[in-house]
Amino acid sequence: MNRTDRRVDVLVVGAGPAGLALAARLARAGAGRVEVLEREPEPGGMPRHLHHGGFGRAPLPWLRGPAYTRRWARAAAAAGAAVRTGVTATGWAGPLRLETTSPAGLERITARAVVLATGARERPRSARLVPGSRPSGVLTTGELFRSVHEHGLPVGRRAVVVGAEPVARRAAATLRQAGTDVAAMVTEQPRAAAVPGIPLLTATTVGELRGRSRLTGVTVRHRDGRTGLLACDTVVFTGDWIPDHELARRGRVPLDPGTRGPCVDAAFRTAAPGVFAVGNALHGIESAATAAEEGAAAAASVLAHLAGAPWPEPGPPLHVRAPLLWVTPNRITGIARRPLLLRSAEAVTTPVVTAAQDGRTLWRRRFPLPASPSRSLRLPPDWTARVDPTGGPVVLALG
Repeated sequence: MNRTDRRVDVLVVGAGPAGLALAARLARAGAGRVEVLEREPEPGGMPRHLHHGGFGRAPLPWLRGPAYTRRWARAAAAAGAAVRTGVTATGWAGPLRLETTSPAGLERITARAVVLATGARERPRSARLVPGSRPSGVLTTGELFRSVHEHGLPVGRRAVVVGAEPVARRAAATLRQAGTDVAAMVTEQPRAAAVPGIPLLTATTVGELRGRSRLTGVTVRHRDGRTGLLACDTVVFTGDWIPDHELARRGRVPLDPGTRGPCVDAAFRTAAPGVFAVGNALHGIESAATAAEEGAAAAASVLAHLAGAPWPEPGPPLHVRAPLLWVTPNRITGIARRPLLLRSAEAVTTPVVTAAQDGRTLWRRRFPLPASPSRSLRLPPDWTARVDPTGGPVVLALG
């Protein structure tokens, strides 16, 4: 099959809120040919499958997911960016050259800047190492939302939701909307917010799936050793999101062990010159508004690169200590201008966060809001001015 070779100024991979917001700002700023590739048939990313309200931030009106993504897609197109759907980036043919495939054929696209806005994906049941057979009725939240909202398919009569974070509560609401009774929500966390009318099992894990052709129940185990069986014909695994980093790995873009997304500095630059990363490709699941803000904020860095700004040295890495999970950005190449996002594996009331480098405390603050596995703390950026650019790793810890 023949392959077409083309050139663009900026190639954005992923048409979720981050990629579309970035493309709109770049095109308005006159960045040249800005092209966005999306492997799905429509732009918008995960929010286009989410039909609840609450998308966007003031002063914009709160919208349902599909309307929110249409707004961003229209903004990108109106600014002059080319948004191409049904196009999959399959690999790299050079540092800033991507190979793609689509119904129109194979292409090799060379860009002056490549932006990875590939979003996040849910880990399926198999990746969570839950034993048992493989009956039907085992879903992720994405599969649930698509089944109900896009295809109008029946889900089941009685379901168990594994998770209790905000997306799990949305899953429970969607199940109820589809006429499914929610038998329980199960979470490993010792505390969580309950949904009225749904039993909440905390400090509990799913041990096994029962059933042959169709799920008949799940066994659960409490932290104190108690076990039980929840009868159900549907189970929805929620909340286990990781960056969709396959394209970054194929391009040998270094990944951060905490986020499992590309390592970036505060300007969204990866360690690969000319390659940027934004949105949930960096850190798993954050809100659509946060992803869009990151995409828009990255435009200044991309424009500077197009104008010939030198690519910085890697700089000191940012590390975290348990129970902290990850921080982004995770490299320091200069003074950060935006808050850093910090996520904890455990709920911690009024956490005290410290930043230290080579035994020297750079910063310390007590936060009035609790740290949570489902919500990031936002660290002010001013303390990054005290980082020694030639020093060792900067370590973030609680206490």
